[in-house]
Amino acid sequence: MRVVVDFADFLAKSISATVTPPFRRADVIKQVEFIAWESTPVVLFSVCFAAMVTIVEASFHMKLVIHNDALVPGFAALLILRELGAVVSALLLTSRVGAGVAAEVGSMKITEQLDALKMLGIDPYRFLVAPRLVACMIGGFVLSIVANIACLYCAMMVSEVRLGYSIGTFLMAMRTFVSFKDLIFASIKGLCFGAAIPLVSCFFGFRCRSGAEGVGEATTNSVVVASVAIIVMDFVLSYVFSHYY
Repeated sequence: MRVVVDFADFLAKSISATVTPPFRRADVIKQVEFIAWESTPVVLFSVCFAAMVTIVEASFHMKLVIHNDALVPGFAALLILRELGAVVSALLLTSRVGAGVAAEVGSMKITEQLDALKMLGIDPYRFLVAPRLVACMIGGFVLSIVANIACLYCAMMVSEVRLGYSIGTFLMAMRTFVSFKDLIFASIKGLCFGAAIPLVSCFFGFRCRSGAEGVGEATTNSVVVASVAIIVMDFVLSYVFSHYY
């Protein structure tokens, strides 16, 4: 219960520091480069293979059960847009960015750099949390869109090469099953997932115990909690969005 109260206080201070001036635009741009641009290769590589596995496995099991995989392109496009692209991208960001943020902030905590910032009259929430929160929201939003487009392209190629469905057939099936609204909802998910990563990571970094063991514990806890939060948020958002399909 104490952790919940502490996180609520941390969340309120972080949001206040994010939406009120002065804004640290240079730090936000630097963090966007680290979070979005440098994460793009590993995210695209991973989600593309996930999309290819999805469509191949779906085809195999559909042929096994109903002896026909004509609906695979549509179902694969639906799964990619609504779940795969945004969730896998967020989980990859959690392991890459969230762990780094927690370790960085935790190291600053145990070396008393956070106390030094306060002594200099610098708000740690505005200096550390706000730029990473804004940058990760932007990164999550952009990467979810890019990942979905890359996933659909790979699924389309596998569908043509492995399953024998032309690009036109895949696009027609996709138009039947999905709409532009699915991409919008996926980008909203990416935005929300992106917000959760720095908030959880900075929270555990601020609570880091002394020593290398404390930094490792804070890093591990941040990755685990952020991953669970993303899964839970995915369920909640999917349930809410289901009322608008």
